[in-house]
Amino acid sequence: MLTIIVLTIVVFIALYLYGTRTFNYWKIRGVKHDRPYAFVGNNFRQFVQKSSLAMTATELYKKYPNEKVVGYYRSSTPELIIRDPDIAKRIVSTDFEHFYARGLHPDKTVTEPILKNLFFLDGDLWRLLRQRFTPVFSTGKLKAMFPLITERAEKLQQLAEEVAHLDFYDMRELMARYTTDFIGACGFGINMDSLSSENSEFRKLGKRIFQRTPRDALRGAMKFMFPELCNNVHLLAPEIEESIRHLVLSVLKEKNYKPSGRNDFIDLLLELREQGDMVGESIEKRNEDGTPIVINQALDIDLMVAQVFVFFGAGFETSSSASSYLLHQLAFNPNCQVKVQEEMDKVMLEYDDKLTYDAVKEMTYLEMAFNEGLRMYPPVAFIYRECKSSKYTIPEIDLTIDEGVKIMIPTQAIHNDEKYFDDPGKFDPERFNPENKQNRKYIYMPFGEGPRACVGARLGQMQAMAGVAAILHKFSVEPAACSVRNPAPEPTAIVAESFVGGLPVKLKKRIK
Repeated sequence: MLTIIVLTIVVFIALYLYGTRTFNYWKIRGVKHDRPYAFVGNNFRQFVQKSSLAMTATELYKKYPNEKVVGYYRSSTPELIIRDPDIAKRIVSTDFEHFYARGLHPDKTVTEPILKNLFFLDGDLWRLLRQRFTPVFSTGKLKAMFPLITERAEKLQQLAEEVAHLDFYDMRELMARYTTDFIGACGFGINMDSLSSENSEFRKLGKRIFQRTPRDALRGAMKFMFPELCNNVHLLAPEIEESIRHLVLSVLKEKNYKPSGRNDFIDLLLELREQGDMVGESIEKRNEDGTPIVINQALDIDLMVAQVFVFFGAGFETSSSASSYLLHQLAFNPNCQVKVQEEMDKVMLEYDDKLTYDAVKEMTYLEMAFNEGLRMYPPVAFIYRECKSSKYTIPEIDLTIDEGVKIMIPTQAIHNDEKYFDDPGKFDPERFNPENKQNRKYIYMPFGEGPRACVGARLGQMQAMAGVAAILHKFSVEPAACSVRNPAPEPTAIVAESFVGGLPVKLKKRIK
């Protein structure tokens, strides 16, 4: 009996030591931080779905107003929250070669096939994909895609007509149906029917990608707490990967694995594949003389499926978040809404009442309002990086960190800091007029900055602005009885942010 008691005590001590093994990291470096707890670190509330990562980062950002950096432990992994724009610039741009890894995945290398995409990948494969994909989002390609946006925007107006008689409708859901439908046409060359039915299979898939179930939360927590034991545990639910893979393979088979001339995303992937292996200089490996080695990688089916997954997920979610939040703000700021509509009416007259690429580009006040919405609530609320150098010193604060330390730049918190934006809680598009727009870099980063900035940012912006223009050209938005001016953030959100209860507003037919 005594032996069992002693063994139990030894096991508990060993577990405790394992669960707290890194907790002196920030203390010995003089970095302020909250007290961490065994196994969970400072991340307990996120693990139990009471706080999103963005909410946690914002809380710590506000808690230490006089610090340039704040320490944090996600489970036992030391992370660093950046509060200073100069250091942020260093991380994402100046010293990018030390921080090229996004580091979002808890494993040292991404093993899930569907996560081997531009957003999650690090290192050489990321660089090869980035170089190959950047031309896909050129101005010419965007203009070629825009008729698809126009077609979906007109269908969006029809749907708005159907729900305008209701006391309220969730703009988050309305705009997600629009963006999902567009991504279906632009990405796959198919009609996803999301605008015709909120219960369409594709809308359900889109919701599931960004839904964090208790199963997802448990698996994520286990991977961070016991990374060695859970190396082969997948973060994403199997049904997500199965659905995307089945969808892509079906479209590829229909196209006979060759470009069809539709100019959709899968066509572009097939065109890139026909160009042969991706070839480029390594960001990770060097020859003996210090020059980067040349690497190559085939764009195989698995990689194509992974890129389509991120195009689908990121393409509809971030744009729908940005556009719906802008409509929410305009409902509560009718003077700004009138300015958007007056400018829009004037521009549309010049283009025979048609939403075109050039028409949307001329809606400068709409763009100012869009940028202000992104300032107040960027859909992706933080920039994440991982140190890839054995030792790296941040010169501004003489702080040396080790390889593997994760870095978080809480963009949402920076965007709403009165140090950088006067009266940050006020919706004021004039902050982004041509005179005031200067010197915003590294304090305004809704699409990231540097070599890992969002490659599809312009497409997302055009899609979102066209959707808002389609709504406001025919309707006005105003608060409903259930609308909340400052909606509560969704604590179960993962990469993209959301709101508890959505963004309900009242649509009202315009009389011109």
